[in-house]
Amino acid sequence: MADLKEIYNEKLISQLIHHIKASCPDFNQDRFEEQLLQEDWPELALKERMRRITASLYETLPKHYDEVLAILRDTAPHFKGLSGILFPDYVEQYGLAHWEESIKALEYFTQYSTSEFAVRPFLLLDQEKMIAQLLKWSKHENEHVRRLASEGSRPRLPWGKSIPALKSDPSPILPILEKLMQDKSLYVRKSVANNLNDISKTHPHLLRKVADQWYGTHPYSDWIIKHAYRTLLKKGDKQALSLFGYENADSIQLHDLTCQSSRIAIGESLEFSFYIHSDRDQKVRIEYAIDFVKARGQRHQKVFKITETNIRKNETKPYTRIQSFKDLTTRKHYKGIHTLSVIINGEVKDSLDFQVC
Repeated sequence: MADLKEIYNEKLISQLIHHIKASCPDFNQDRFEEQLLQEDWPELALKERMRRITASLYETLPKHYDEVLAILRDTAPHFKGLSGILFPDYVEQYGLAHWEESIKALEYFTQYSTSEFAVRPFLLLDQEKMIAQLLKWSKHENEHVRRLASEGSRPRLPWGKSIPALKSDPSPILPILEKLMQDKSLYVRKSVANNLNDISKTHPHLLRKVADQWYGTHPYSDWIIKHAYRTLLKKGDKQALSLFGYENADSIQLHDLTCQSSRIAIGESLEFSFYIHSDRDQKVRIEYAIDFVKARGQRHQKVFKITETNIRKNETKPYTRIQSFKDLTTRKHYKGIHTLSVIINGEVKDSLDFQVC
């Protein structure tokens, strides 16, 4: 897979220059490229490249903020997705002193890319005022703007600046999310679920409050609530399991948990299988957990969902799964004794150890 930083490659920079010059014929291309393409450019990561582009635009474009925004507004529709986050980044870096103009620009730019990162400094600057703006955006006709209302306010937004006040007390976010609980856009609903999942990690009672109000009122809000509970479900939270119909697993037996091999090398896969049998009709959530050995010898458990299904009285169901131990950018494996556990409705039913060598 191509490195994300290559989104900002020579072709994109040429396109950016072309569209800026169409709006600003006096744009100094040579100066822009001199500022941008310094010796360290190949080593810069995605957000570092984005920030370098932003700074180079600041050094090259006119100094009047409104004039720059007009040029960027003309240019932004030609750059979608991650390539377009440089436009809200300009607002984040140079627009904090121009609240009204910047808010309008962020609303516009997010419709082509996303302003979720750029709104964070505005939340830090004046949380009450920015929360009020996000609430307005939650009623916007454009789904990208409505998503911004949720995504921009997440307590634990990946890549986003931390908002300590919302981490310690996320309750100001709830009125925004409640406006979006039955949103017709799946794109928006995913963001709402992620926001509520963030909240559940430190304030589970707030997620329960939302669930008490909204669960069972509409298929859209039910979908949001279910996905918002994913962390609590993986933790085996009894209230969460009960909400979705997962009772205790006393009537479920697990048999013949076996691994194809008790020793695997880093880069190989662990294949394991087991059977479950039930003494009564029951809804079941089946997961497995692996206690991974970490760099300093400590262990960290990660839970993986297998399925959510119904099992009939006296029914037996077989399961086989394969877990890769190939190193990824997001996960590095280490040698040592690991533990595999099978979990049914939040209860560990059986475990075994295996060697990674």
